Amino acid sequence: MVEAPDAGAEPDVLLISGGDVVTMNAQRDVLTGGAVAIAGDRIAAVGPTSALRAAHPGATEVDASGCIVTPGLINGHQHLTGDPLVRSCIPDLLAPGESIFSWSVPLHAEHTPDDDELSATLTAAQSALCGVTTLVEAGTVAHPDRVAAGMVAVGVRGTVGTWGWDVEGAPFAAPPDEVLDRQREVLAAHPAGGLVEGWVTLVGHDLASDELLVAAADLARSAGRGMTMHISPTSSDPESYLRRCGARPIVHFDRLGILGHHLLLAHGVWLDGAEVDLVLASETAIAYCPWAYLRLGQGVTVAGRHGELARRGGRLALGCDAGNAGDLPDVLRVAALAAGLARDMPVDPEGFGAHDAFEMATIRGAGAIGKDAEIGSLEPGKLADVVVFDCCASAWTPHGDVALQLVWGSDGRDVRDVFIGGRPVVSDGRCTTVDVAGLRTAAASAQRDLLGRAGIEVPHAWPQVPAG
Repeated sequence: MVEAPDAGAEPDVLLISGGDVVTMNAQRDVLTGGAVAIAGDRIAAVGPTSALRAAHPGATEVDASGCIVTPGLINGHQHLTGDPLVRSCIPDLLAPGESIFSWSVPLHAEHTPDDDELSATLTAAQSALCGVTTLVEAGTVAHPDRVAAGMVAVGVRGTVGTWGWDVEGAPFAAPPDEVLDRQREVLAAHPAGGLVEGWVTLVGHDLASDELLVAAADLARSAGRGMTMHISPTSSDPESYLRRCGARPIVHFDRLGILGHHLLLAHGVWLDGAEVDLVLASETAIAYCPWAYLRLGQGVTVAGRHGELARRGGRLALGCDAGNAGDLPDVLRVAALAAGLARDMPVDPEGFGAHDAFEMATIRGAGAIGKDAEIGSLEPGKLADVVVFDCCASAWTPHGDVALQLVWGSDGRDVRDVFIGGRPVVSDGRCTTVDVAGLRTAAASAQRDLLGRAGIEVPHAWPQVPAG
């Protein structure tokens, strides 16, 4: 048992006791019949249940007997607005780019402040119910304060940004100085260390001038914040950069000096060998969202090199992307796909496994977003983001290797309890902080209004025939 340093009078202690504790510490210890002691918003101790009970008499206790206890899961790329209110409305069979420019962008342009907060609250609640405790918002929001309010209402940890592009005729686009002023406002309104922290966010792709790219990276570095943007989910970004700059995107970014530990690039599917080397050498991070690439037919099985990046020590997080791409904010579901692709694409069943994928969902994902000193493992002194998985389902009977069962045999539906900063956010499979049923009702009404304002009629693959 390892105790955190004594910091004076101890606050009330909560014990999550009797479960198999998947610590994700440096040794990757799994403590069978273990416990996690939480004091305030921090982990006070991790160890045998009997020892922690003796050390903390009178502690409130949550019985996790027969359960698996893990760190909170990290979602490195999640759109919280736009798609959540039109889930499963954007057709499958669209030409490349159509789902974004004929659907998502027009819908974003019609989002009201209430829509932003509602969709963010709904997605945050769905994420928590799947054991996700930290979300990196993708930077496509018009009203970041309202999005942050939705995240805080649920109690999830994360980052928030706002639209950042300086192209002609796009919603919320502006000259570089105006874009940067908006970014500074977000950083000021959501300081580092808060539950929701402001990040520098650009749309990315080929939708920013070199001036904006360089200034945004300088802002992130000087402010000590993260920066995120999209790049190369399809072949169109490399093709565009080669035409315009004579170099592929990551090579161009290297020449501009914007790569580095501060930068989290979403996707990075269509990278060549030189780009992979630059990502690794610069310690630039990648948020990998494999369900989106399969759902949208973007070519990850043809071009993706994320397994190579992981094996070579790259900084990778898993991401769930958008409501009409990754669809479900369930990081365990993503972990299984990521592991399967990393094994099958090179036909190498020995090079990557469930253990590696679960690291990307927890401690390696935390490292990719620059937060591994605070989250991603169950260790004394870290923030108390803890998930309890109910192992009563048949898929858990009998127990085997915990990483294999979590990744290959489980998903967010097995989550029983979630604590974020020691606060109970999910209990017995129900969100305790917001009224999820009420959110669903509000979302149905908001969907009709949003589609109407955008002038979009949703096509249906099969005829919708009234029953009455």
